Amino acid sequence: MLELKALLLTQGMHGMVSQAEGLANALKLNFKHQKIKLKPFWNYLPPKITPISENLLTEKFVCDSKIIISCGRKSVIPSIALKKRLGNQIFNIHIQDPKVSFKHFDLIISPEHDNIKGENVLLTQGSIHYLTKKEITDNSKYLQIDKGKKQIVTFVIGGPNKYYKFSEEQVHFMFNKIKTLFTPDKFKIIVIPSYRTPEAVIKIAYNTFSINHHVVKNIDKKAYLSSLAIADYIIVTCDSTSMISEAAVTGKPVYMAMMKPDKSIRRFKNFYDKFKELGIAKELKDSIDNWSYDKLDEVNRIAPLIKEKMKKNGII
Repeated sequence: MLELKALLLTQGMHGMVSQAEGLANALKLNFKHQKIKLKPFWNYLPPKITPISENLLTEKFVCDSKIIISCGRKSVIPSIALKKRLGNQIFNIHIQDPKVSFKHFDLIISPEHDNIKGENVLLTQGSIHYLTKKEITDNSKYLQIDKGKKQIVTFVIGGPNKYYKFSEEQVHFMFNKIKTLFTPDKFKIIVIPSYRTPEAVIKIAYNTFSINHHVVKNIDKKAYLSSLAIADYIIVTCDSTSMISEAAVTGKPVYMAMMKPDKSIRRFKNFYDKFKELGIAKELKDSIDNWSYDKLDEVNRIAPLIKEKMKKNGII
């Protein structure tokens, strides 16, 4: 009998790890990570036309878990291959739209903006993640920011993807808009880069905000948590639905710093519209508002529903 613990399958990107780890924590499972690397040829094919085989991986691994949590395109085939080999001995969960038949998974966790439906699909408002209110509070003093009588604005920067390129022109425009709107006489801006933020963008951020404000130049999770804890306002670049969702756990006003996309952003637009409808986020424009909403904690909302499904399948 396999032990009741989770094997997390991701490509190792922050957003994917955050979602998979957040779900494992909410289910109170011990877990280990397995970074998925496919052999070069198979990297270019979508899952729906990729053979179901563990031989596509560059590195073999041992599955000693009863729960498989996968997230991201490259983890789809390994999860299905394990299910094919081990059957009802494991319970496999995929996060996001797998772009293949849903029958390959015991459960799929998908944000509403993916627009998928199925008997084994659980929908969430925004992305699930690994941040907790307790962890944020516990790190509140880490940055040791002297705010005086100013309000704190946490500005979280994502990075280029196939929709948003972060051109130098757009970055300068966005940064200068934020600097002009949140004036140093009333606000102190804390700039937080992410794993996807290019060094060139961090350099522009430092040149723009280092006087009067505070720029974290390295990837530092504790600084990120601390900035969320002490923020009065949170700004997140529009490229990251994951980090916008993470900010929503605070219950604080979340501004989305918009950029011009390079291609259709239908899924992104669905997400933006949903978060605006929920009263969580607004697009950053030319005025500063203050509002509140119920803190969004989707991963703990769905955890009991997943456990019920596991019980029915005899896993727990």
